[in-house]
Amino acid sequence: MAPGAPLVLPYAGTAPDIGMPVAHAGASSAVLGRVTLGRNAWLGPLSVIRADGHFVKVGDDFHLGARSTVHIAHDIFPCIIGDRVTVGENACVHACTVGNNVVIDDGTVILDGAVVEDNVAFQPGSTVFPNKRVAGGYLYAGSPARPVRPLDAGDVADRGKTLAGKNKSRREPARPRAGMAAGSQIHDSVFIASTATLKGRVLAAQSASIWYSNAFDAGTATISIGERTNIQDNTAIQCSVGGVTIGHDTTVGHNVTIRDSIIGSGTLIGIGSLVEEGTVIGDRVLLAAAARTTPNQKLESGWLYGGSPARQMIRLDAAKREMIDLIIGQYCQYARDFGAAEQAQGAGAVR
Repeated sequence: MAPGAPLVLPYAGTAPDIGMPVAHAGASSAVLGRVTLGRNAWLGPLSVIRADGHFVKVGDDFHLGARSTVHIAHDIFPCIIGDRVTVGENACVHACTVGNNVVIDDGTVILDGAVVEDNVAFQPGSTVFPNKRVAGGYLYAGSPARPVRPLDAGDVADRGKTLAGKNKSRREPARPRAGMAAGSQIHDSVFIASTATLKGRVLAAQSASIWYSNAFDAGTATISIGERTNIQDNTAIQCSVGGVTIGHDTTVGHNVTIRDSIIGSGTLIGIGSLVEEGTVIGDRVLLAAAARTTPNQKLESGWLYGGSPARQMIRLDAAKREMIDLIIGQYCQYARDFGAAEQAQGAGAVR
């Protein structure tokens, strides 16, 4: 990718349509697949807009902070974002509709099928859960996001300007110089996106995938990823001495943070969640979006956990187990397609 330009790749023969001029493209930002991006976009370093299983359409004057992600739900929901929308750092806007004049602060997660009306602002760390409608004219906070107060005239514009200014003033994050350690074992079929960074000893089994802007640091330990497991965009895995082990056929969503822990097979770790040091997660667990485990917590196989701190909620039914399995097949296909696109462009992972 050229200096000052995002990584741009097609998906299934469709390349992004990017309105010019682009105001800024931070280091290792990426615009991928069936994306229509309006004029004057500001893309923070390591930000990702990815449209594979559906389309993304973004209006003019869009601001996307560092390590934030925009994505879709395969064959179910596109992601549609209006004009003059500002997104902070480490946020995820996923398979939803966002109106005009909206400010989405740092660490906020907006989930599948949600509709955010015009003239809305979110405080940092807010969560909009699936299929919720967020009425215009209010400031929202919390998980789930609830109205705090009506917005005064000019509030959204002022908040957007402040958030954009904060993001612009921060230095571009340095990419790790060190790569994978001796003793790392990566199967030939593994997809490692070209903007991902892997440091230390990493093991990745057949058909696993490590997505855009991921940051893995095994420290003095090991990160081990099982067959067909996908680790989605802007996820950070940070080890000290315990290491991280993830089983086979598991999905780790966008913008997740995982510290030394064990995660089972056939499990789904939801978008924007935190898996704390010493956590042990069984097989066939669904950890909901924006959930937080506590250090050394144990999550029993076959259950849905949610909240902060994460608590056991309901047993997984057949529909949820089928959904987890369906994602695995979709991501194996995505990985093959983006791997081919990167190979055709000559991109290579930073390792």
